[in-house]
Amino acid sequence: MDFNILAIILILIVAFLAGMEGILDQFQFHQPIIACSLVGLATGHMKECIMLGGALQLMALGWANVGAAVAPDAALASVASAIIFVKAGKFDAAGQNVAIGTAIALATAGLVLTMVVRTLSVVIVHQADREAEKGNFKGVEFWHMVALVCQGLRIAIPALLLLFIPSHIIQHALNSLPKWFTDGMTIGGGFVVAVGYAMVINLMANKEVWPFFFLGFAIAPLNELTLIATGIIGVCAAIIYLNVTSNGGGGNNGGGNGGSSASGDPLGDILNDY
Repeated sequence: MDFNILAIILILIVAFLAGMEGILDQFQFHQPIIACSLVGLATGHMKECIMLGGALQLMALGWANVGAAVAPDAALASVASAIIFVKAGKFDAAGQNVAIGTAIALATAGLVLTMVVRTLSVVIVHQADREAEKGNFKGVEFWHMVALVCQGLRIAIPALLLLFIPSHIIQHALNSLPKWFTDGMTIGGGFVVAVGYAMVINLMANKEVWPFFFLGFAIAPLNELTLIATGIIGVCAAIIYLNVTSNGGGGNNGGGNGGSSASGDPLGDILNDY
């Protein structure tokens, strides 16, 4: 399907915000579940795009910047794959698998755009330094905003190019993909999800969090629970956990002996002592 002017404007706004949020991390517009859902809202296919965003979010769980190693570009992957998904008009499992496979390729390709923008940011930082030497705070703010706009355009420009590609071209290209390729994309996407889960579990692997992890598996098969009920259970579990730990876990930490016990989480112990 082709988009009307209003949908194009809304998608470009979402793409611009997602590009900026890839750096700011304030409102999480770059997360797949949010970016895809907003694109779906703008195009009238919110349900389908939420499902796509949820699948991509499972893959992006393990994506994180570590030092100089930059993670795949989740913002470009989310926005571009949602646009392709809607324009292709194939909202079945096969169409979603192709969109997911496309997203993985775009996320890797997005690293090139990230490198270009970050190289340009070096020049912008020097301009901000010159304004700082003059004591011109407005000038420093201006160059900071220029750098931020560049990050937004990093996603908005590719999204604009995709929007002006006729739908029948995208549909023909996707329909011409061989079955071995689409099946391979599906299998590869499953591997990426498993890796994302493994990385998250590795980060949360301590004795304080494991009970909640297994509790989630126990609750998941209960079909009678709504999202609201599940959310209430999560909030209650968090409140109980905070109350128990703040009261010393039954006397191990607090008023019983005045001492403190190691929790198995060194960083948490340091923050609690502080």
